[in-house]
Amino acid sequence: MKTAINYAEVPHQLQCGDSVFPRVIVNDGSVTNLSECERWINDNIDVLEGVLKSSGAILFRGFPVNSAETFDTFSNAFAYPNFTYKESLSNAVRINFTERVFTANEAPKEVEIYLHHEMAQTPISPSKIFFFCKSAANEGGATPLCRSDMLFAELRKQAPEVAQEFALKGLKYTTHMPAEDDLRSGQGRSWMSTLSVESKEQAEHKLAELKYSWKWMPDGSLKATTPVLPAVVDLGNDVKVFYNQLIAAYMGWKGVKENPASAITFGDGSHIPIAALELVTRIAGQFTFDLPWQDGDVALVDNYMAMHGRKPYSGERKREVLVALAMN
Repeated sequence: MKTAINYAEVPHQLQCGDSVFPRVIVNDGSVTNLSECERWINDNIDVLEGVLKSSGAILFRGFPVNSAETFDTFSNAFAYPNFTYKESLSNAVRINFTERVFTANEAPKEVEIYLHHEMAQTPISPSKIFFFCKSAANEGGATPLCRSDMLFAELRKQAPEVAQEFALKGLKYTTHMPAEDDLRSGQGRSWMSTLSVESKEQAEHKLAELKYSWKWMPDGSLKATTPVLPAVVDLGNDVKVFYNQLIAAYMGWKGVKENPASAITFGDGSHIPIAALELVTRIAGQFTFDLPWQDGDVALVDNYMAMHGRKPYSGERKREVLVALAMN
């Protein structure tokens, strides 16, 4: 017998047209084990897809997910093609639990990770993100989620010329990859790990294929600049999203707030005005929901519709949020 979907409300949800952000679905007690969970997802997949498309994010609460392995099974039940972290071009430090599941970020707990679309600073990015809260922090540690379509719509109202410039010019990102993995840094994955290569020759071949420009530094590290990547993506039906890593780069990357052009420029190489970066950051706050984790929560986020981040946290309890990425 098909099990119904039990929607719930939580404080501070955002009203988004006919939907809310995020949608919250609570297990009413009828899904008691992992097999029933897989069957429930399979039975309701069309509805869940529709909810995700209209809302941008779904929080699943109270389902039988309590480990990396059960989270792997839960996320795999949606049948999205897997997007492994090993194959990505992100230089954030992560630790794998299964081929599909890895840690959200290894940055110290006092560090804030600012809003971004996952891997939007690379030519290859996932379309879906699953988050799983294995262990919530004693205090703090929320995952902020921001509706990027609403952000861009507001930017067009407040600063139409700036919005147009982002849409037309796109962006270039410059990242500095160390010679060796630095687990103390949130962006400490080495160029060998980031590019999945074993030599400088292999690195240069891969970078050339992806149309990067690059420079080897005296200490063996690598400075690489992307080809022109979009700042705005058109999803159709007059929906445009502010799809990039601008806020995270400006607010969180080392040295970028003092000199934004060291890491981010318009696609033609021209500087992005600091006033524009500040405006985007302020607007994002209007359309952000801070997801307060409970143990066992799973969130499914459309990586094109919604940005995410991580608030600092404190207390003796280790915050453990795991991730699985997908393409669809």
